[in-house]
Amino acid sequence: MSSEIQLLRPRLMDAKETAKYLKLNEKTVSRWARQAYIPAHPLGEGKRRFWRFYEDELSAWVSAQFNGAEMRGSSLPSDSKDHAALEEVSRFPGAAKFAGRISKTPLLGRQRSPRYQRGSLSVLQHKNSPDAWVFRYYINEDGRRVYKRTTIGTLIDLPRRIDAERAVAQLRIEINERAGMHPYTIEELAAHFRRAELPHKACSTQNGYQSMLSSSILPRWGQSALASMESMDVEHWIRNLKTKGGTPASAATKSKVRNLMSALFSHAIRYGWAGRNPITAVRTSSSRRREPEMLTPAEFRQLRDELPTRECLMVVLAASTGIRRGELVGLKWADLDFNERLLHVSRSVWHNIEGDTKTPASRRSLPLHAVIVDLLKAWRTQSPYVASDDFVFPSIRANGKHPVEPGMILRNYIRPALVRLGISKKVGWHSFRHAFSNLMRQNRVDVKTAQELLGHTSSRVTLDIYQQSVTAERRKAQAVVLKDLMGFKKV
Repeated sequence: MSSEIQLLRPRLMDAKETAKYLKLNEKTVSRWARQAYIPAHPLGEGKRRFWRFYEDELSAWVSAQFNGAEMRGSSLPSDSKDHAALEEVSRFPGAAKFAGRISKTPLLGRQRSPRYQRGSLSVLQHKNSPDAWVFRYYINEDGRRVYKRTTIGTLIDLPRRIDAERAVAQLRIEINERAGMHPYTIEELAAHFRRAELPHKACSTQNGYQSMLSSSILPRWGQSALASMESMDVEHWIRNLKTKGGTPASAATKSKVRNLMSALFSHAIRYGWAGRNPITAVRTSSSRRREPEMLTPAEFRQLRDELPTRECLMVVLAASTGIRRGELVGLKWADLDFNERLLHVSRSVWHNIEGDTKTPASRRSLPLHAVIVDLLKAWRTQSPYVASDDFVFPSIRANGKHPVEPGMILRNYIRPALVRLGISKKVGWHSFRHAFSNLMRQNRVDVKTAQELLGHTSSRVTLDIYQQSVTAERRKAQAVVLKDLMGFKKV
C-alpha cells in the first residue's frame, strides 16, 4: 500500500537535486528561490532557511518559460546572469524544441511577487513597566512601504518566546492575507483555521480542537512547512502518540488527532494554499479497547428509585429519548410541548456556554411518553424557575441563569447511588444514550427511525458506533452455526 502511495506522490527535491534536474548550479537555484522566480517551498527562517521543490511544479515552470510571450525592449539585460542561466534551462529534457526562442523568452517572475512576511518579534525593555514582546512588520500604502509596531504582551503573560510566537501567529496571517500571501507552516495554517472555521463548530468541538492543537499537533508540527508534510511521518507519530501522563493514547484520541490534521489540510486546499492532503493516506483505527458498560433494565429501575426527584427525571429523560448531556441540560420549558407530547432539541450547553447543537441533524423533535409528560409536569410544580425561557434543570446556586452541571450530577448523585446499590459498572451520561440505541435494536426498530431519534447525520454512525450486538443475540447466532456444524438436533 505504501509503495502505491509513494508512486502517486509528487517527487520532492532539495536545491542540489533541483540544480542537477535543471542543469544549473546550486547557487542560482537558491537565488531564484529567494527571489520567487521559480516555484519553491521554504523550510525554516533567516539564515537557516532552505528550500524544497516539486518536480511537477518545476516542469510546469519550464514549459511556461518556453511558451511565454516575446520580451518587450530590454527587460532582461544581455549580460544578465539570469539570462545565461535560462539558456542552460533550455537544455532541460522536453524543452529542446523551444531552444531557438530562448533570446525572446521572458524570465518568469521578473516582476517580483510579494514575499511571505514573517515580521520581527523582539523584547522591548521598559524602565517603569514590565518588559514586553513587540512585533514589527510593514504594510504597503500607495506603493510605498510603511513600518508598523504592535505590542503582543508582557514577559509576565508570555514568559517564553514560543508563547509569543503562538500569540502573534494570527496577526501574521492577517498581515499576509492583505498582501495576497498564504501561510506556509502548520502553526500559521492552524491560526487561520481557528479564526475561519472554529466559530462555526459546537462549543465542545471548539474546545476539543483547541486542546488537540495546543497539546499534540502544534508542539510537534507547528514549524513544519505545509509542503514538507509526509504521510508516513505523520502515521508513525500518531501510532506512538502518548497522553500527558506518558501512557499510550487511545485509538479514539489518535483517530481524532488524525481527522483534525486532515481538516487543516482540507481547509488549506479550499483556500488554494495546498494542492494535496497528505493525511488522507494516514491509517488509524478508532475501534474501542472495550465495549461501553450499560445498565440492564433491572439495574436502571433500581437506580431510578434510589435518586432524588430532579436527578431521577434527568436519568429517565436521558434513557427514554437518547438525548445528549449538553442537549439535556440545555432544555428550556419553551422546548416542551405538553399538548403534542413533543420535546424540541434546539440548543446544547457546555460548561455554561449556550450554543448550537452538535450537527444540523441534532436539531430534532422527540416524542414524549405520557408517563414522562406527567413527571415533567410534576417537576415544574416543584422547580423555582418555571418561566418559558427558564431552564428545565436550573442551577439554584446561579439563580437559574445557568443549568446544572451534568458532571456534578454524575459525581454527587448517580455514581454514589450505584455504589450503594452494589453496581460496579462505570456509567456516564453517554451510557444511557448507548442503552437507548441498543434497546431499540433488540426491539427491531428500523435503522432510519433510530437515526432520527438519536440525531445522527448518517445511519452508518448509528450502526457502527452505538448498536453493539448483545450477548443473547450472539449466543443465538452461535447456536445456529453449531447446530449445522456439529449436527445437533437441539442446542
